[in-house]
Amino acid sequence: MAQGKGRSAESAKEPAKGAAARRAAPKQPRQRPGREGGVRDLNRKERVKSLSDAALALFLGRGLDVVTIDDITQTTGVAKGTFYRYFDDKEALVESIIAPVRAELLAALNLCGRTLAGARNVETMFDAYRALGATFAGVVLTHAGAVRLYLQESRGPAAGARKKLVELSLLISRHAVEITEKAHTHGLLKPIRPAVSALAVVGAVERLLYAVLSDENIGNPLEIPELLTTIILDGLRKK
Repeated sequence: MAQGKGRSAESAKEPAKGAAARRAAPKQPRQRPGREGGVRDLNRKERVKSLSDAALALFLGRGLDVVTIDDITQTTGVAKGTFYRYFDDKEALVESIIAPVRAELLAALNLCGRTLAGARNVETMFDAYRALGATFAGVVLTHAGAVRLYLQESRGPAAGARKKLVELSLLISRHAVEITEKAHTHGLLKPIRPAVSALAVVGAVERLLYAVLSDENIGNPLEIPELLTTIILDGLRKK
């Protein structure tokens, strides 16, 4: 009987665990009609893209707080109920827009950190930062609108639809500090506090990215990663 009670207790915990996992998982558009790659599935993807593209344009032009779901559905010419077939709310829509950017940036930061942890010379350190800069440039080219939305909105209050953008900003800053600490491990950088130098670099990079995406005249955007890497590391590396 004691064993039976133990199994019953464990069984009772499993649904709760499953529910917690479902709450923690990122929400996806709920409507997935038809087989993968079929006509109905393609129509669903087109509708999601149409809503996302319209919302992104409105967010960039008017600001995240001002734009409503009614604005988005009126722009796309669909009923409000159609929006809720694919997204729970505006926060879920922003999460969908920013998810590819977050995944690519964090993967690049993690790779840079692993390389720097084993770096024993300045050349390896430079190569790690150059690779990181090249990835960032690629993300900007591929997801220009989403990156601009992040740059435009991530310094505001972490509430509502802006919450995911602020969380991404904090993640990037944390990773930047961590990889800078790894670069210090083998005495390749000047003894400047990693949190100070890392956040200064993040601020410079984000300002440059915003300048590029706002069409400010700062020269060839493709040259920026190399130039920035040189400027930063020439200033920080130990002579």
